[in-house]
Amino acid sequence: MAAIIEMKGVIKRFGTFVALDGVDLTVEEGEIVVVIGPSGSGKSTLIRCVNQLEEHSEGSIVVDGHAVARGADLGAIRAEIGMVFQSFNLFPHMSVLRNVALAPVRVRGLSWPEAEARAQRLLARVGLESQAGKYPAQLSGGQQQRVGIARALAMEPKVLLFDEPTSALDPEMVGEVLDVMQELAKTGVTMVVVTHEMGFARKVADRVVFMDAGRIVEQGAPAALFDAPSDSRLRNFLNAVLTH
Repeated sequence: MAAIIEMKGVIKRFGTFVALDGVDLTVEEGEIVVVIGPSGSGKSTLIRCVNQLEEHSEGSIVVDGHAVARGADLGAIRAEIGMVFQSFNLFPHMSVLRNVALAPVRVRGLSWPEAEARAQRLLARVGLESQAGKYPAQLSGGQQQRVGIARALAMEPKVLLFDEPTSALDPEMVGEVLDVMQELAKTGVTMVVVTHEMGFARKVADRVVFMDAGRIVEQGAPAALFDAPSDSRLRNFLNAVLTH
């Protein structure tokens, strides 16, 4: 399988603070990679650098053969990367259907009828076909996040990035979003997921990456990582999150 994301020696500084400290990470096409770690470990910064929502300070990032850097055609690169945010980021003045259809019209050049037909199919896929005419404020948090997933899929991206997609949700709504993500993982799309949901990581990931202090400390298959962690920082982290 070919690598679709390659990060080599990636450093990201915010002033004097080093958020990413020499990260090397390769993600294969069709792979489900789940990134875990304590707050402030660099997880969200890592995936935000992939589509240059944060510009990395040093090192190289290549997505689907295209170097991601200042001066690159970021619009073309981002068109291949779907992003699902923690805080939904839906347009409040647009219907659910328009939220999902907008980017394919603006970026891919689809007609509105084509884009709306695609949006309807995707809303059905995430269980929200009956909500197409509503506005985001009329939906629950879990429903809004499922719209966010449909919107990311509408661009037919090669990579889907999830930045703690359930952390802003009430506990009873987490399952409905994870169920949709679990179904997506079976379709062959490449996914990089930052999450605190260890059950999801164990069940769905091909590989789990543990970060601490801006570095990848340990990575491997879920069973190996969760059942026999070799690094003491990972053991401590798992003890803390799995006993609460």
